[in-house]
Amino acid sequence: MTLTATLPSPDTNSSTILDVPFLDLRVPEDERAELLHAVEIVLKHGRLVNGPEVHALEMAMAARLERKYAVGVSSGTDALVLALRALNIGKGDEVIVPALSFVATANAVKMVGAEPVFCDIGDDLNIDPTEIRHLITPNTKALMPVHWAGRMCAIDHIAMIAKTHKLKVIEDASQAFGASFNDMQPGARADVACFSMNPMKTLAALGEAGMIVTDDKDVYERLDSLRYQGVKNKEVCHSLSGNHRLDTIQAAMLLVRLAGFNKLLDTRRKIALFFDMRLKGIVDTPKQWGHEKLAYYTYTIQCDQRDKLKNFLSQRGIETKIQHPFLMPEQPLYKQHARGTWSHAKYLMSRVLCIPIHEKLTDGQMWHIVNSIADFYR
Repeated sequence: MTLTATLPSPDTNSSTILDVPFLDLRVPEDERAELLHAVEIVLKHGRLVNGPEVHALEMAMAARLERKYAVGVSSGTDALVLALRALNIGKGDEVIVPALSFVATANAVKMVGAEPVFCDIGDDLNIDPTEIRHLITPNTKALMPVHWAGRMCAIDHIAMIAKTHKLKVIEDASQAFGASFNDMQPGARADVACFSMNPMKTLAALGEAGMIVTDDKDVYERLDSLRYQGVKNKEVCHSLSGNHRLDTIQAAMLLVRLAGFNKLLDTRRKIALFFDMRLKGIVDTPKQWGHEKLAYYTYTIQCDQRDKLKNFLSQRGIETKIQHPFLMPEQPLYKQHARGTWSHAKYLMSRVLCIPIHEKLTDGQMWHIVNSIADFYR
């Protein structure tokens, strides 16, 4: 069956005002039973810390992402911090990051003692590789691109720049699990790639969780030590670190959700196709080219009169988000001393709006969204 054959039909009662949340984190009854069964198994074997489910999840993630090693950690932010530390990036070093990301990206750099340098973005909302070269200095040690909103950035180009200048690449792939670029998974061109799996992500834990992948055995062993007090063999401390381990119960539930992830991803892509077709010519939609597949962490439109549209949709019961209203270099923590370029990012951030795309959307809710956007511009 083709995607177009599965598109929903208009709601017969088009005047009905529907409540459309941006996310719906409620757990359906059938999935709830699977998750509770997974938790029950953990409770029975009693290995609540570093249990067999953690190793099983790491193996499954490494296999899916086609990387040699995976390390489960307690959050996506911890994944970034530990990745930077494992690559020996710290005080006096600079890391180039996109101007657009959640502030955790820049904070991770700052937390290891390094300085984030902010790079402008392109129309695809990802870091602009043509701007990176202008920001490299003798202190630059790494590039940290972000795969924004479920679209991978031009990682081939970025990897070539890194190789030329002998820089490390750390992919902040927190929003990109399930995406691909030229048949590459996130992490294919990086020294390390980091994922968040908190409840808002497409592969979602029922709490905080993160994952780091790499092909470098030495980096893997350092990450394995850093995630728990910098110890090896559970007792001998080699590095100063904290406790950043992934809970066994979260790993068990993530294994359940990983098994059903392809179905979830397919649903989001069908919803995206519906929006693509119905919003074409009304607003700018996130185009998907033949060499890439988007994971649709969010469905981000670009439009005129963005703030008025957001208010209009809110009045119709449709929750939307601006991700994020403050660019990282404009956050109070960084504003006074931020270095880099972000003029195009500032322009784009006056136009972007994320509409609901979660897999629990009903046909009626989807029609209500597109009809309301059309009504606003009509």
